[in-house]
Amino acid sequence: MGDDAGTAASGGEAGHGASASGGGLKRRRRRRRLGIAGIVVVVLAGGAAGVGWAVYAKLSGNITSDEAAAAELARYEKERPTSLVRGAQNVLLIGSDSRSGDGNSRYGRDSGTERSDTTILLHLAAGRDSATAVSLPRDLMVNVPGCHRPDGSLTEPAFTQFNYAFAAGGSACSIRTVEKLTGIRIDHHVVVDFEGFKEMVDALDGVEVCLRKPVDDEDAKLKLPAGRVTLDGEQALGYVRARKSLGDGSDTDRMDRQQRFLGALVNKVQSNGVLLNPVKLYPVLDAATSSLTTDPNLASLRGLYDLVRGLRGIPTERVQFLTVPRESYAGDANRDQLVQPDAERLFTRLRTDEPVTIAADRRDETGGTGNSGEAGDTDSPAPTFSGNTADEDVCE
Repeated sequence: MGDDAGTAASGGEAGHGASASGGGLKRRRRRRRLGIAGIVVVVLAGGAAGVGWAVYAKLSGNITSDEAAAAELARYEKERPTSLVRGAQNVLLIGSDSRSGDGNSRYGRDSGTERSDTTILLHLAAGRDSATAVSLPRDLMVNVPGCHRPDGSLTEPAFTQFNYAFAAGGSACSIRTVEKLTGIRIDHHVVVDFEGFKEMVDALDGVEVCLRKPVDDEDAKLKLPAGRVTLDGEQALGYVRARKSLGDGSDTDRMDRQQRFLGALVNKVQSNGVLLNPVKLYPVLDAATSSLTTDPNLASLRGLYDLVRGLRGIPTERVQFLTVPRESYAGDANRDQLVQPDAERLFTRLRTDEPVTIAADRRDETGGTGNSGEAGDTDSPAPTFSGNTADEDVCE
């Protein structure tokens, strides 16, 4: 699962809605998007607590509204699934693999196109007593619908890699693909960039991870000792994107590492007095909101706050991370396919707002995990999925 995944399928243009090549963006075209949704986690945890009007206006003004995606989704409203549980919310968090821009070449080759490097389906329970984040592999083989490009042309429907959807039709195409795959209505979406992620981690004075052995990765610009390590923004970005020197080098392992980093990030925000200290909270929210492109309903601090108020009371053991049940695709070992009926069991529980039970993953020698997201006890009406929670100690 290398950096060239999906090249054959991609037409090389960005589509309707947010895309790092700028097809759906009217503002901040220079920003580089991040292949992880950590910024959103902080916004969800932080809400709008303790900010005055001037600060509120500044933070709200940081957010880019994805009007193009909203218009494209409205075009296909009749084919979209309906929400089944009042109050439950599903948010699609999208990061892209653009390496363009000053200094970003260090993270890998820039092919001139952009694909969704990381996509997470975040389910917020109606009672706001749990949050479940499900990673969708970029190499997952899916049915991508025909999507409009910025020039108005329509792509052909295709059975191809999931990350092709973003390259073909931007965030709107990714949303439609996820909805067809899962039957889950996507209520909101968020796209995140590089610079805000790094600034946010630095504003938190770093985030702690645990390494079972030293890391020396020239490509990711990472040289770290074994044990507990507090990563600054630049190191954190390299850590969540590195593939060659951490774990088994697969995208699967990288997703597991990203999930654990997000858990550590939530812990840092909730345990470091950030939420109750405006002096600490403002720079975190400023970095976070400056990095967001969202649907119009979320494109203000009030919109974000209305979505997530009450989430600050969720215990960290109820903030859960997993990867959709998947296995190697039968036609190509470098691609993924869903494991059934496990995947449909997961989608059904999310659609109906039923609790999702997570069991701890097996760690590898770098502090990452082995295969995750596979449901156990498949005869049970309430299956257990392999994943992790935000309360897990990074070194245990």
